[in-house]
Amino acid sequence: MTNERPLSALPSPLARIMAFVSILLGGLGGALIGYTLVDIQYDGASATPLGLGLVIGAIVAAGGTAIIAVLVLRATGEWRDIGDRDS
Repeated sequence: MTNERPLSALPSPLARIMAFVSILLGGLGGALIGYTLVDIQYDGASATPLGLGLVIGAIVAAGGTAIIAVLVLRATGEWRDIGDRDS
């Protein structure tokens, strides 16, 4: 009986946790950038534009980071698959 790992397309739990944290950090960075860009350009009394800049920046940056994270997780899975075939 061999001690073979079952076939799975899922990345390791550590890789998934790191991807999730990177998405959160990307969203936080995007929120800060969006808020700051609006804060520099807007002189009014309303906080609505600042909030919109914050939300839109967070969504765009988190979305972009999520795309990169998914691509990295897929590439890691393919590398592991290739390594398993060679051994």
